[in-house]
Amino acid sequence: MYGSNDHSGADRWEKACGSCHKDQVGRMASSQMFTNAGMIAQIQATWEDERPGVAFAAQNGHQFVPDGSELAQVSVAGLDNLSGELYRKFCSRCHLASADNDPTSAGHAAGCAACHFPYGEGDTYQGTDRTVRGQGPHSATHVLRGLPPMGACERCHHRSGRTALTFQGLQDGNNALVPTRRGRPGPVTGSDGRSFTHIAPNVHFEAGMECIDCHTSREVMGDGYAHAGMEGQLEIRCEDCHGDGTRRPQAVKSARESDAPVRESRQYARPMAPGVRAVLTGKGRPYSNVFESDGRVVLATKRTGRLLPSPVITGTPAHTIAGHGRLECSACHSRAVPQCYGCHTSYDKRESSWDFVKDEDAAGGFAETEDVRTLYPFPLAVDGRGRIAPVTPGCQTFVTVIEADGHHSKNESVARYRGKQQMRFAPFYAHNTGRRAVGCSECHGNPTFLGFGQYVVENGAIRSTLLCERNPRKALDGFLSMEAGRVVSYAAISRAGARPLDHDEVLGVLAVNLCLVCHERNDDPIYRARLDYGALDDSLHRRLLADRR
Repeated sequence: MYGSNDHSGADRWEKACGSCHKDQVGRMASSQMFTNAGMIAQIQATWEDERPGVAFAAQNGHQFVPDGSELAQVSVAGLDNLSGELYRKFCSRCHLASADNDPTSAGHAAGCAACHFPYGEGDTYQGTDRTVRGQGPHSATHVLRGLPPMGACERCHHRSGRTALTFQGLQDGNNALVPTRRGRPGPVTGSDGRSFTHIAPNVHFEAGMECIDCHTSREVMGDGYAHAGMEGQLEIRCEDCHGDGTRRPQAVKSARESDAPVRESRQYARPMAPGVRAVLTGKGRPYSNVFESDGRVVLATKRTGRLLPSPVITGTPAHTIAGHGRLECSACHSRAVPQCYGCHTSYDKRESSWDFVKDEDAAGGFAETEDVRTLYPFPLAVDGRGRIAPVTPGCQTFVTVIEADGHHSKNESVARYRGKQQMRFAPFYAHNTGRRAVGCSECHGNPTFLGFGQYVVENGAIRSTLLCERNPRKALDGFLSMEAGRVVSYAAISRAGARPLDHDEVLGVLAVNLCLVCHERNDDPIYRARLDYGALDDSLHRRLLADRR
């Protein structure tokens, strides 16, 4: 039913799904989920170099950007370099412009059906229709899922950042099929042959929430504009439901039956009623399942209607510490952040592999291995919003290219980025949030959180220990080092405006560790104002610090 003749695919969806859902199809055509334009641009930037003036996407198209101007998107089929090959043969299996009907992988239909008629185990039909039961590639049932199940999200978002895994409390060890526990595979089997072990899940998953309970349709299906990357399409933030140190969640009254929260929630288990004060997203748009009730913020799960109170942290001691104003919530509340160090990718032109965009077997095949994967601790850096956030390798790739005659035109090469050869890290929210935050002494006393990687302190300096085989002066799992007493960075943080912490910022973080020896509680009055290190020069502190001077 939903295989190669998928009527929900982009070449047919205007006459199929679009005959009733014109607005949704129009939005989807410009969304990152469909165009993958941000992903392609990021691969270009981090694998070799961007092409100024050309916006590549999964297909040709004419879109509008948020300022109202028109944007011509060019099919990635014409991107004739290594990043184009990588996207078409490696990354594009998940994009919604075409179906992935390989029964050995986590397959999906094309277009609308990818989420609303999701595949089941083995990509076969599992419903009650005996004429097609067990056959594939077909959707799991003939029932349209107005609210996509979490399994539909999981089929694409379980690799790379692995957000679907960490959200549920799963991780896949150091590589796809290696033994993960006591010499045997993990207890959970994935749809693509990998095995997973258990870690602590996201606190929202523990409460019974699914992906759709946080993410809005405007994020998943687009808001009608072609944004430069995924971050432009996202609109939700932790602060929407929980507030921040100084500002409570914002809400607006939904007065009419035609208002968005009422209209969008009609198919939910607990629809919103006119008159309810809907909580606003980070872009000032109302949620359709989060509202105020008797002074509290409440989330209603979309599928079950379960009511979950949302704790508001505004004004609490832990969230009003002076100097923490730049911290993203994920900097403290992430339990685990997947980090893959040393990604060795080879491209062999003597082999062939399937081009999922051109739909043909083409010369050139990719293979990859990695050195080490870890979850915790995780490095912090300045993100594109100017705030401190977790970062993960993105893309830390050593590239080997084998030409048709067998010679190596590239051998473990590091790509140029921002004018020089350097590895890259990227701001990242791992979707593994915990109620308990990272300990103050952990963050302020462990240089791994600052970007030094695994380390030892030697002669008053921080020295990294997991060194890059291509450059033994630099850490593989970090981006900072100390040279002649100065903190210097040797890798970039991708995304506009993002950067590693600088010398003064690093010393400022480490200096607080001296105070934490005695002042452990976040409600201690000394943390209500900027720390005054001159206050250490009194009789009490001179005596306490005598052996440190």
